[in-house]
Amino acid sequence: MSQSPTIQFGYRRHSDQDRPATKAARHPVVVVGAGPVGLTLAIDLAQRGHAVVVLDDADRIGEGSRAICFSKRSLEVWDRLGVGERMVEKGVVWKVGKIFLKDDLVYQFDLLPEDGHKMPAFINLQQYYAEAFLVDRIRELPQVDLRWRNKVAGLEQRNDHVVLAIDTPDGRYHLKADFVIACDGARSALRGFVGAEFSGEVFEDQFLIADVKMTAAFPTERWFWFDPPFHAGQSALLHRQPDDVWRIDLQLGPDADPAVERLPQNVRPRIERMLGHANFDFEWISIYKFQCRRMQRFVHERVIFAGDSAHQVSPFGARGANSGLEDAENLAWKLSMILRGEAPMALLDSYEIERSAAADENIRASTRSTDFIAPHSAQERRMRQAVLRLARETEFAKRMVNGGRLSTPSVYDSPLSTPDADAWAAGPRPGAHMIDAPLASATGESVHLTEVRKPFDGFVLLQSGNGNHVETNACKSIRIGESASLRDPSGGFAKRYDVADGGAYLLRPDGYVAARFRKPTAAAVEAAIARATAQAGAMS
Repeated sequence: MSQSPTIQFGYRRHSDQDRPATKAARHPVVVVGAGPVGLTLAIDLAQRGHAVVVLDDADRIGEGSRAICFSKRSLEVWDRLGVGERMVEKGVVWKVGKIFLKDDLVYQFDLLPEDGHKMPAFINLQQYYAEAFLVDRIRELPQVDLRWRNKVAGLEQRNDHVVLAIDTPDGRYHLKADFVIACDGARSALRGFVGAEFSGEVFEDQFLIADVKMTAAFPTERWFWFDPPFHAGQSALLHRQPDDVWRIDLQLGPDADPAVERLPQNVRPRIERMLGHANFDFEWISIYKFQCRRMQRFVHERVIFAGDSAHQVSPFGARGANSGLEDAENLAWKLSMILRGEAPMALLDSYEIERSAAADENIRASTRSTDFIAPHSAQERRMRQAVLRLARETEFAKRMVNGGRLSTPSVYDSPLSTPDADAWAAGPRPGAHMIDAPLASATGESVHLTEVRKPFDGFVLLQSGNGNHVETNACKSIRIGESASLRDPSGGFAKRYDVADGGAYLLRPDGYVAARFRKPTAAAVEAAIARATAQAGAMS
């Protein structure tokens, strides 16, 4: 079996370890877990000017591919944090998925049929590369202190801070933190320390992941089979990764013995039947069950949970890592404003509201996909076969084929949003994420809307150049149109935002729409910002 590239980090003693427990060092934010979610959150807070300590009980990256599918939304987050282009350059870009019944194509989808977006619909990139690029970015940020082989062994909540007990190769020491963010994964120790548990469903069917290294001429698409000839009665998935590595998922059923099924000598015949040859090497083999579970609450006083420590979904749909990255961005700007004294602690309530609702939606979608992939009864299996056959011809059946229901940005029914007062024919509504669009500078240089917004870490007002022009100290303003410094030569911005006759969109620091106005005024914009930052009385 070939090995995935492993990067090992040396343990380094920190001066905090020399302090007695009674005089423990205090930090604004401690992030526990140096996976994609924890590293992303730390970078985001650092770019907003905050010091962050990141603790991880391991000291290496490269234990298998794990998550590989990263969405356009995640790439836009990473692009704002300075690593998006590197992720895309290394990753395998794709947007087309195909679903087969036996050997017959029954349905295909295009996740980004229109042009004019900086980031692609999806990339496939092994998690160890994503983590390595994030660690490289952290090395450029003096605000982040990344400590390997620092394991949280205890937690105590105080009135205005948290005390952590941390085990290291040199023994135990203590830290204080204004806030602790738990990004320590599905087996989160911090979840146990606050007395919280997961609730939800663990599905009985088991699935085999085999990452194989081979040279193949398959197109860069996501291929999913129901009842393929090489794996009768079950499902299969084939996906390309960088470095000539291919992700293969095979459904095994509930009665498979995982200890036996993961042995390379037993996996190899299955893969040979699928590929029709034996010219491949294994890079990673794993067995898993679907799990759709979440914590009841994500915020426990000053300990906040994000990513897999807060919620779990099945891997079909690529909703796990991508929803965790949405957690990180949602939390970062809110925590930043609280730390600066620009918003009350009540703003954290909206993290709970927005991201727990997103977790529920991801669990619903993932559960529907799981039920479709692994029917519970013969009757459900017959229904699935009928739907798959109808999907060749009918739109309603295509919508029922859940194997292609992939991660999309969450839409929030949020108390931070100001409801529309005007009619809109298109455009992201309050609570939805901004849409990218192709623009041009005054000199004709091509640029994307996401790039124009990227330098700003606060609220931004997107204004159509032919509408009311509003200036306020409460936010930055970006004007787009013929009379502005940014042009819309293709009309893509005007069409996607329905502002051909004027209008403005107020974007939160995470790029979500807080409000939109046909005829904006400074007073209306400032009231919407007050509401979006949970200021007292603003939502009454």
